[in-house]
This record gives sequence, structure tokens and C-alpha cells, in this order.
Amino acid sequence: MKGQKYIFLKIVLLLPPPNFKDVTMTGKLTFTMIKPSAVAAGHAGDILAMIEKAGFRLVAMKLIHLSRHQAGLFYAEHNGKSFYEDLTRFMSSGPIIAAIIAKDDAVAEFRKLIGATDPAKAEKGTVRNLYGKSITENAVHGSDADATAEREGNFFFSSIENV
Repeated sequence: MKGQKYIFLKIVLLLPPPNFKDVTMTGKLTFTMIKPSAVAAGHAGDILAMIEKAGFRLVAMKLIHLSRHQAGLFYAEHNGKSFYEDLTRFMSSGPIIAAIIAKDDAVAEFRKLIGATDPAKAEKGTVRNLYGKSITENAVHGSDADATAEREGNFFFSSIENV
């Protein structure tokens, strides 16, 4: 295209590495993902702003497009369930943002912020109420326990990032 210039920017977010081993796992860290439909709709910035406004600190974050195989590995505990194929297909349909976030009682506090799994049943003003479309396309994933947060965080962040 003659006369047009294109600028390509690579944005690198430098954050301290996640460190599940040194943080007392009494709820200080949790894992979240902003799902493909929310990223595609341009809601990632608003969701991240809600997370920070609620007092969470970003510890690690990356944008990644999961393959179907990677989505299957992440959701392996659901293999064989009726929703597994649709879930892995959806989660590999576009980029996601994976993040480890910190706050006292992180898992419980984050689950309050995001609301019920079904956006139609989520409390008004929660992330899923504002940005979710359906039970599968509910904008964000949030770990349900400290041990789950550690496993999920370690799935996305390497040993170099997770010192």
C-alpha cells in the first residue's frame, strides 16, 4: 500500500516473577485468565482495571493463544465431562491473558470480584455480570482454591518466571 506506513509495537510488561514457593499460601496469590471472547471484545483493559481497583497487585501476566492441546491439558480434570470439548474449543479460539495476582485472601476476594460462573446469576457490578456472555464465555477464569491457583499459575509461568 503505497504511501502508508505501519508501525509495529512490541509491549513488554516487566513485573517481578511469581513466587508461589516463598509466599505463604494462606491466600496471598491467585491465578486468573481473561478468556478469548473478553479479549476479542476489547474488555481486557477494563477487567484489569477492575482487578487493580479492587486492591490486587499484578505479579505476572502474559498474552497467549492456547492450542487445543494446551487447553485440554489445562482443563484435564474436566476431560470426559459433557462440556469439555466445547470448553477446550472455546479456550483455544483466540488469545487469553493469564495472570497471577496478589492480595490477602486472594482466592476468596477474587471470586467475589468476578461473580457467579453464570453471568445471568452474577451479582450486579461483578466482572462476569458486566462482561460475560454465557457460562462458558463468562469473561474470566478464577482459581477456586490456593492449591489450584498454584497449579494453574505454574501451568502458564515457567520456572524462570516462577523462581
